[in-house]
Amino acid sequence: MIASLSMGLLLAACTDSDQKPKEAVDDPSKPPAKQDISVTIYDKGAVPKAEGTVESNRWTKWINEKGPANVKFVAVPRWESQEKLNVLFSSASAPDLIFEYAPHIKNPIYDQKQMMPIDELIEKHSTEYKKLLADNPALRKVGMKADGKLYEFARLSEVVPIHAILIREDWLQKLNLQAPKTTEELYQVAKAFAEKDPDGNGKKDTYGMAISFQSGYVVDQIFQATRWVVTDGKLVRNWENFRHMAEFKKRLFDEGIVDRDYLNDKNGAKAKQDFINGKIGIYPLQISWPSFTNGELAGLKKNVPDAKVAPIAYPKSPAGEFNPAFTNPVQATAFVNRAAKHPEAVMKYVDFLVKQDTAKTLKYGIENEHWKVGPTGCPVPIDPEKSKNEVNWTADYQMLSSGILDEKCGKTVSTFNSEVPIQKEGLELYQKALAIYLDPSKPYVELTHPEHMPQLPKDINVISDSMTKPIDDIWVKAVLGGKEYTPEQAMKDAQDTWNKGNGKKVEDWFLNWYEKDRDKAFLAKDIYDIMKKQHNLK
Repeated sequence: MIASLSMGLLLAACTDSDQKPKEAVDDPSKPPAKQDISVTIYDKGAVPKAEGTVESNRWTKWINEKGPANVKFVAVPRWESQEKLNVLFSSASAPDLIFEYAPHIKNPIYDQKQMMPIDELIEKHSTEYKKLLADNPALRKVGMKADGKLYEFARLSEVVPIHAILIREDWLQKLNLQAPKTTEELYQVAKAFAEKDPDGNGKKDTYGMAISFQSGYVVDQIFQATRWVVTDGKLVRNWENFRHMAEFKKRLFDEGIVDRDYLNDKNGAKAKQDFINGKIGIYPLQISWPSFTNGELAGLKKNVPDAKVAPIAYPKSPAGEFNPAFTNPVQATAFVNRAAKHPEAVMKYVDFLVKQDTAKTLKYGIENEHWKVGPTGCPVPIDPEKSKNEVNWTADYQMLSSGILDEKCGKTVSTFNSEVPIQKEGLELYQKALAIYLDPSKPYVELTHPEHMPQLPKDINVISDSMTKPIDDIWVKAVLGGKEYTPEQAMKDAQDTWNKGNGKKVEDWFLNWYEKDRDKAFLAKDIYDIMKKQHNLK
């Protein structure tokens, strides 16, 4: 009896032991278990209240339902991201995947060795991004840091002008003027717009030109008033062009051609409204062409139905003729926290985001619910108001979407609906701008896109940053200071400030970097190569 019982227990034990491995075998019919990861998301306050929050809404739920990981979204205030990320990293609570555009925010995190190198992660665990990287070597060039390792994921975008100068063409016609081709002609036309009643209301209530906020920065670019320029094959600190820029702005300011309170228009909102109200003749601006069409242009046409707007080339300045700044064609947008517990799950999530199907859904919404195929074969909203409330705020979930890879519908031109009159007009404006601004024969106005400027060593960066505002303030004083403070004196004071602040050390670093490492950097030539390929230019 005891022997029989013992034998039975032994057989049972053997049977249980034999069955355990079978229980551990994954069922191939079931998807692999999702792992938990955390991801930052910019919070711009754009999510409608009815849709939830930036951390929990229809699209975060869709991502978790369709994606390969359980994603916890962590809101980061868009314009306070540096402060928020500093707190998260210093408290060891930073998410696994960080989305951030600004190099000056990301570089210190790299310096603190809190970024994870991703070469091996991509090689072992990626399919989609691995292929994207192989097909587009510029992604590696942009994502690599000073130690030669890859740290950042990047996306591809269309090269389009992000700065422009728009002019009231109807005012030119009324005053029998030609579009300005030099900065002297620009001044003369602006003066006429301010003094000769171009809107015909019998009042002196128009501004010749806007120079606040981004408008002022575009004017700087006309004169190539950028800090670093290549002269005789060497990268040097630029001073003379700033003097020319200050002389031009001072002339406009002293003669009342521009809003004399422009400095208080901190975000350009007043200049924008003045343009919409039909009170600005020359409008330099940073521009998203579809948004401008549906916003400023539509507003202007509502207030002044006969208004005609046209883009003009950057006029020739003492520094030369330039193309404006372009959108960043290869943009580093995300990195992995070195402390991430499941980096392979992060990689799978990145692969999910870069898929064209994912990008399309996050951009347009669900087919037959939010959009249908339009006459051009591209998505058009079924109900624009529904799309506005449920879809149009998803841009920050698309920070790894390379829309330009959608050959049919990925370019800006496809976003215009020519059956809508204002969009037809906006499309014509945009196409004129492309013809004017995408000119390979003209030099790019800057060394590269600001996001691709080299990462400075900490000591060099401290020196450079400490002098940025004092020198900027000197140039502002040159514009506002009347006869008592000239641009010539401002240039001398700016140079003195630079020299006393050990600026020579910064100059030497840039000079050495350009001589030794420019071939590794993503510079204007790389932007032009992509521009010519995308737009079939020679």
